[in-house]
Amino acid sequence: MVVAKLQFRGTPLALLLLPMVLLPLGHSLIHSVPFQTVQDCTKKQHFDISRMACRFCGDHQQKSKDGTSCACQPGYKLISNKGGPFIKCAKCPALHSAVTQDGWSCIRCPHGVILDNEGKCRCPVGYIMVERHVNGAPLQQVQCHPCSKSSPSFTMPDHSAKHCIRCHETFITTTKSCDCKSNVLTGGLCFHAHPKTLTTSVVTNIIYSKNLKVSSAWFVSHLKASAIACLRFANLTACQALGNMCVMTMNSINSLIPYNDACGLYQTIFKKTIHLGISHSINSWRKTLPWLYYDSHIDGLPSRILHQEPFQTLFHFKSSQRMELQFIVARYDVRGNFLNWAKATGGILQLCPDTLTKLNAAYIFGLTYRQQCTLPVSMLLSKYRAIQFYDLYVLHKGEHDDDQLHPVAVRNLNLQYNGKFVNKDDAENDWYLTRRIFLVDTLAGREDNLNRQPKVIRVANDIKIRINLVPNSLHGKIFPPVLIISYVNIKIQNPEEQTVPISFSVEYKMDLSTANQNTEIALGFLCGLSTICSMLKTASWKRRIGSQMIDIQTILKFLLFYAGDLANAFFLVTFGTGLYWLIFFKGQRIVSVLLPTPSQEVHFIFCVVSAFALKLLQLLHKLGIQLTVDIFFIDWERPKGKIVKSVAGGGDIKTAAAPVSIWRTYFVANEWNNIQTIRKINPIFQIFVVLFFLEVVGFANLTSMSPYSNFKRTAESDVVPPSRILRFGMASGIWLTVGVIQVVFCTGIYERFVEDRISQFIDVCSISNISVMIFSHRCFGYYIHGRSVHGHADTNMEEMNLNLKREADNLCGQRGLIPNTEIETFQIFTTSKIREQYDKIREPIHWSSRSDQLLNHADDSYERKMKAYNTTNKFLGSFIDHAIHDMDYIVQDKLLLERIIGMELHEPIDKTIFYNDEKLSFTDVLYYGNESTLLIFDTLFFCVVDLAAQNFILAAFLTYVQQKVIQFIRLAIGRKNLAIKTLVDERFLL
Repeated sequence: MVVAKLQFRGTPLALLLLPMVLLPLGHSLIHSVPFQTVQDCTKKQHFDISRMACRFCGDHQQKSKDGTSCACQPGYKLISNKGGPFIKCAKCPALHSAVTQDGWSCIRCPHGVILDNEGKCRCPVGYIMVERHVNGAPLQQVQCHPCSKSSPSFTMPDHSAKHCIRCHETFITTTKSCDCKSNVLTGGLCFHAHPKTLTTSVVTNIIYSKNLKVSSAWFVSHLKASAIACLRFANLTACQALGNMCVMTMNSINSLIPYNDACGLYQTIFKKTIHLGISHSINSWRKTLPWLYYDSHIDGLPSRILHQEPFQTLFHFKSSQRMELQFIVARYDVRGNFLNWAKATGGILQLCPDTLTKLNAAYIFGLTYRQQCTLPVSMLLSKYRAIQFYDLYVLHKGEHDDDQLHPVAVRNLNLQYNGKFVNKDDAENDWYLTRRIFLVDTLAGREDNLNRQPKVIRVANDIKIRINLVPNSLHGKIFPPVLIISYVNIKIQNPEEQTVPISFSVEYKMDLSTANQNTEIALGFLCGLSTICSMLKTASWKRRIGSQMIDIQTILKFLLFYAGDLANAFFLVTFGTGLYWLIFFKGQRIVSVLLPTPSQEVHFIFCVVSAFALKLLQLLHKLGIQLTVDIFFIDWERPKGKIVKSVAGGGDIKTAAAPVSIWRTYFVANEWNNIQTIRKINPIFQIFVVLFFLEVVGFANLTSMSPYSNFKRTAESDVVPPSRILRFGMASGIWLTVGVIQVVFCTGIYERFVEDRISQFIDVCSISNISVMIFSHRCFGYYIHGRSVHGHADTNMEEMNLNLKREADNLCGQRGLIPNTEIETFQIFTTSKIREQYDKIREPIHWSSRSDQLLNHADDSYERKMKAYNTTNKFLGSFIDHAIHDMDYIVQDKLLLERIIGMELHEPIDKTIFYNDEKLSFTDVLYYGNESTLLIFDTLFFCVVDLAAQNFILAAFLTYVQQKVIQFIRLAIGRKNLAIKTLVDERFLL
């Protein structure tokens, strides 16, 4: 076999595989192991980092300082060390009971030299220890040599006490030796005890909040020394360190009470070093001090700093050559050492980790940037143990096309001036602008010992760079940027579970006072027109209800009309505003306009929400009118012949008119019920098409706050937030465009060549010999003349087809109310007398409904309803036939002015007026005639949901649900009202 021939260095493969086959199956299982730490090990045990358990050390050995290896016991020296616990120890002889510092040799401690706990010699303070000859041979006895503290050596032991080094210059200057004596010793420096050297007590406490105060170990060690060295010796590093400590206290100043904290000392030194001059002609930048503040004593300075001479660079939005803002930072460590110049790219100022493309997108000009994340405190403690400070600049071209650095002003929201957070106010001239920032401070919050975990840390949780466009400029010029920073204090309790939200953003802003003024003018003008329109509608309503008095009902009606017209005004302004920003911001090349910031969008959002609320009120008002209309079906059919029937209770026989079938009325009532909620658009088609363009084609990607148009998502899309104005403009534009196209298609093509439900209903009325009388107001309504030109419609199929053929061949009269006309629909303006008679006839119906609820007299109620129905049918039929002498009517056309203002100028005093209505105005009491209101309402609903959720799919779904809910309510209540007003049993309305 092939396997038998395989060998491994002469050994058959089968023999190699045999142990694996014979290995017990249980050995492959994974078992739990005991949990032990370094602290669990005894003095004679060490923690084995391989086995993760405590193990015993060898003879004459003990646990090392870190606990992960073994060390020789005091009095024993090393004779072998293979690393970790693998050491061997031997006892030192009695005369040489101590061991050298490296532990490999035994040595004798001379008289007066201390033997420490580790069995090693310790020389007195000021001495260095010598254990070997110059050639490296070990001495028999430790030698302790004093360092020469006086001239000319000026030396003292280093930290290891093995070498003499020159002491600091402050010792030599102050005492001419390395002994500070009775002078001030602070931070390893020595100063004369003189008031000018700031040797008074300094404040080393940092107040993070009212209930959180820390005595900083770093400030205790370095604050006074840095201040004195900065003032007396103009030590640049010490001055930078002092400035850093001031920045660590948020640059807060108390000018009312002298306060020797870091910033107070900085201010004192700033005033005392005025003779040293200034740097780069900047009054607030001393030659020896870091530049921390702008001049605070000059009124209006913050405004001038932020809106001073703009950059000479012309900025553009060309996709082929994107411009970048060149931010440069000067980096310092906490001790005041200058580290380097660096570009801000690569995430230097960004705490949130991300890809390099997304991090650097923050500095692409015109790209509004927003990066957010949540970071664990444990990560901040480990990553930012060394604090760095940054001075931010912008690199730009000067007048002579040379590179220039412009300092970026900092608005620190945590800065307190005389106990007040001045930078949080909106008053720009009250701001106290600074220069230097840091990202994470894990140093100042350490108490007692710098090696301990901090009690509190301070994190820059919100950084925003704001760039302002020069107003009324068409040349793409900007003002110098400003950095807005906010810090959060985190008291360390459980770093593994504590988190902090982080935000970094870049915002572009322009002065919108002119745009807001134009918007207010347009809105004011449209509101004025809305007032006039509402007054005309209210006057028309008063005429149509036959009332002349101005009462509370009139005022309420005016407000309802005004709400609808005002909604249209708000919508028109917001729609135009959205399209304006969408077209001009996305279409520009040389920068002339910038999108409103989220704070500047508040007024726009208010207008959108107001338009939606007012449009909702208008829609409810219209639905209320539709659901309370009076409607009656006039049956023109007359009995055919007579029938013979016996009289109940006797044997008499009498003749009576043959009954007329009610099914034609039921049929027309069902058709009316079915057309109550039909629309000119298909809502489902509307939603799917809008979503197709927004999400599939990618129009939604054009709503980002980026000047570069792209239908597809890019790597930058995650950090570029959408603009609510652009989303509204895009969504409303697409929704209205699709809706208008549907309306045009429906009215111009579909209804003309496929199906016209409204015209079909009129035909059904004519074929059924049923007319429809509708009262939308007390004295105003609509009339559909459905009287058959054949005299009757209750016939068989053959005769019905014959009648239709005769009508098609023009062998009979026309359907119009007036002979030889085809107009079947009218607006009617009745006299009060007609309406009073109509209400009087139908009063028993309402009376019987109330009495039924109280007395439950069903039989009497039925008879009263039948009587009222027949009387109403006869009355209206007679009225249409001019059969009532004092209740007649005339037919005429409306004047052009009446059509424009929507109000009848002539009141019917003696005769009712029938206005020819070829535009089928009776659809005003249906969904069909209010398509514009419904379309705008759907648009606003869709946009409002999207503005709240920033999700087009969710907005589309909720819009569909809203449409169905309102349609269901309209249909249900409309069916009930139809049954009550026409006396058609609701069970027959399918």
